[in-house]
Amino acid sequence: MQAADIGPVDPSDQRQSPLDLFLIFVGANVVATTFQVGASLAGSFPMRTMLVLIAVGSIAGAALVAALAPIGSKLRVPSVIAARPALGVAGAGLVAIVLYASNFAWIALNNVIAASACARAARGWLGDGAAARTSWAIALGLVATAVVWRGPRAVARADRLAVPLMLAVAAALTAACVRAAASPAALPVTSMAWARGLDVVIGYQVSWILMFADYSRYTRSPGGGAIAVFAALAATSLWMMPLGAVAARAAGSMDPGAMLEAVGLGASGALLLTLATLTTNFVNLYMSSLAWKSLVPRTSDTTVVWSIGMIGTALSALPGVWLDQYASFMVALGGVLVPIGGLLVAHYYIRPGRIDEAAIGELYEVRGRFRGLSVAGITAWIAGIVVYFAASRWASIGGTIPSLAASILVYAATASRDR
Repeated sequence: MQAADIGPVDPSDQRQSPLDLFLIFVGANVVATTFQVGASLAGSFPMRTMLVLIAVGSIAGAALVAALAPIGSKLRVPSVIAARPALGVAGAGLVAIVLYASNFAWIALNNVIAASACARAARGWLGDGAAARTSWAIALGLVATAVVWRGPRAVARADRLAVPLMLAVAAALTAACVRAAASPAALPVTSMAWARGLDVVIGYQVSWILMFADYSRYTRSPGGGAIAVFAALAATSLWMMPLGAVAARAAGSMDPGAMLEAVGLGASGALLLTLATLTTNFVNLYMSSLAWKSLVPRTSDTTVVWSIGMIGTALSALPGVWLDQYASFMVALGGVLVPIGGLLVAHYYIRPGRIDEAAIGELYEVRGRFRGLSVAGITAWIAGIVVYFAASRWASIGGTIPSLAASILVYAATASRDR
């Protein structure tokens, strides 16, 4: 799997099993940011209420991503190419820009969270002040970028070592959090409505929606791919988010290093977040590479990978900004991505077009049938965004469900059948 390969997968190369696809999404979602979502909710809700919120949001968000995974198996193309019939080539280019830009934030967030834990664990050597955290964040960013630059075999070797170790440490974290749950500290109370909390959780899950086809295109079974994606995203969020909430309450703080120290996993917790940061940033770099190559196909792989990695790493030098605005970032991201999921569901399931070799070839004709902007797709996207933020402010059910419904209905009502 080449980092910048945007061409269709040959059917003979669809040899990835649903289990392999499941493990890819597990490795991507057992990550520092999943843990931090729970921490961001801990000061606003009683534990029982928060667990219900996490369950509903995790399952709903995973279901939306999984609903689109079969499209990858059928079309055998990356997500940014599969979006072209619904949005037009230019509209899909806007999606690629959103994906490219948002992954800078994800790379920085992952680096910052892991750096906090590493600085705490190693403070006897390097201290744990802002300079130490920034140094750790930059080092993690450079390592992830270098591995991806070395190619798919280097990533595969790193994942084979990191994922089993990461799961073992995550099991130890689970046991530590169960012990710590009995003695919570005083966590500063924050004001967050239940509906906004739901949007935070769903927004986090839906942040994976722009990779709905990137990996499933290598799996032949559409149904098996959907089950694998749903199970991986739902199970890991249902596991890691509550642990983040428990750790935040044990520490009386949402600082990742303090949280792990409070549950007694300073060094091993830092190892978990470091491995999780690396494996997830492999995926972030891969998705951004696909997005950029869909816009500028002739750019060299070295330029693409290192430019993405260096910008994300540079943004890691602002640790306070990312952690302070984490929940707001999830809501904003959900507002942009949920409508894309809705209009793609409408395009591929309510008003399905052809899926054959000729149709796949048309996806790559930038001056062909899908050139320019799809009025129906862009209108549905804008309508969904407007409804999301309006409902988030004034409706008690949050923005996700109204936005999803609006984007589906607008696209279904306005799209021509020949797209």
